[in-house]
Amino acid sequence: MENKKKMGIKRINMVKLIAYCLLTVGALSMLAPFAWMFITSIMGQKQIFTYPPEVIPDPLYIKNYPEVMKAIPVVTYFFNSTVVALLTTAGQLLIASMAGYAFARINFKHREAIFLLFLATTMVPPQVNIVPLFFIMRELHWIDTYQALIIPGLFGGFGIFLMRQWFKTLPVGLEEAAKIDGCNPLQTYFRVAFPLALPALATLGIFTFILTWNSFMWPLIVTNSESMRTLPVGLAIFKGSFRETTEWGQLMACAVISVIPVIGVFLLGQKYFIKGIMLGGMKE
Repeated sequence: MENKKKMGIKRINMVKLIAYCLLTVGALSMLAPFAWMFITSIMGQKQIFTYPPEVIPDPLYIKNYPEVMKAIPVVTYFFNSTVVALLTTAGQLLIASMAGYAFARINFKHREAIFLLFLATTMVPPQVNIVPLFFIMRELHWIDTYQALIIPGLFGGFGIFLMRQWFKTLPVGLEEAAKIDGCNPLQTYFRVAFPLALPALATLGIFTFILTWNSFMWPLIVTNSESMRTLPVGLAIFKGSFRETTEWGQLMACAVISVIPVIGVFLLGQKYFIKGIMLGGMKE
């Protein structure tokens, strides 16, 4: 019996070792493009095309960062992307959590049918909405403004679904205790449900921030002036502005700057990310 237990433990340890090795290889393969992007950003134009390629540039060419900031208004693009991403994320967290709480905890007529309609919107490709949204923005005179960049991104069926599933997992006794204390549904939401939904909010916040930060098509359509462009649009225009040769070092330097906030947001919210995904998918 003891030998069988030892053999079983050895097999489990071997499986874990293989799993960790596979995960390590997968993680390294995912990190490789980011590492090469950073290495290229600190290379001169001639160093980039040397063969065999240099893993550690010698000498380091850090001038690409100040040079790209002189070539295009990176600070302006970065500021616009930050404002749009933060406000869109904050707005969607509030709206999606309130709607999700209403669908999960408040009984009203045709609740399930209305919720299914919201879910149906997730099956509509975003590209289908671009033309009607553009006409709406034009009629409201919001073209080339923050309103056009932020407001259409405040509403999403996925966020409502995620928050509804989370609120479904909360014990009913918490709401009953709040009612005994004299709280109405809105007070119960803000004082009880909202603070307990931090994992789901963090998950939705990461998704929304990354999606908004990387958005290219919509900002390209609704912005005309350089002062309103976001970083992905500015990066694409910068790449297309070269006539003879592309300054890959400067381009990669700008790409590194654009990736830093996304990585930072994910690292800050990763503590709640997996928990929010797992519990958010639980059924009643």
